[in-house]
Amino acid sequence: MNVKDSVVFITGANRGLGLAFAKAALAAGAKKVYAAARDPKRITLAGVHPIALDVTRPEQAEAAARECGDVTLLINNAGISRGVNLLDTPDAFDLARAEFETNFFGPWAISRAFAPVLKANGGGAIVNVLSILSWLSLPGAATYSASKSAAWSLSNGLRNALREQGTQVLSLHVAFMDTDMTSKIPGPKASPDDVVGQTFAALEAGQFEVLADSLTRQVKQGLSADTPPYAAN
Repeated sequence: MNVKDSVVFITGANRGLGLAFAKAALAAGAKKVYAAARDPKRITLAGVHPIALDVTRPEQAEAAARECGDVTLLINNAGISRGVNLLDTPDAFDLARAEFETNFFGPWAISRAFAPVLKANGGGAIVNVLSILSWLSLPGAATYSASKSAAWSLSNGLRNALREQGTQVLSLHVAFMDTDMTSKIPGPKASPDDVVGQTFAALEAGQFEVLADSLTRQVKQGLSADTPPYAAN
């Protein structure tokens, strides 16, 4: 799928990777870019169309699909992490439910709402922003990892469900990026602009997956090892 002349809908577009997607889509010649966020007043990028959307509210997803009936490229970017340990966080269940509502049920609701729109517009494509933590579980992010693992399975299921209508489904896996979510985590981080560039190139090449940095590629390659990364000490 070509980004040029496409009509793009991006969730969580007010900052970080979502904002980088919006800027790159405009630069690539997208016909229109819808930038969605809970508070559309936080969308300040010139040239986009702000949309009010809480991805945890399926009725808002349906309303967005009715309002934006010309979309050909959906980017499920919105995500949250609550820093939950499995055994010693008192409100772990509530925090994990919030992560799953945004990271799993949110993309599901948005994709389901926009699937008929994409079909009517020739098939189009969906990009699901996942994580290296789809395959790893780290202390302090165990429930986030679980939600992203579920979202990976969701992405694969959507690819099967939408294949007949010609909708491309692309999963983006990346480790740490230079965004607000990882601002307190030390170490090297990928540039959101570079990640977006790789994603759009993969989209236009008809690929189904992006491994956006060397660590992510290393972890994915190691999944079939005798001691895979998720089992290592």
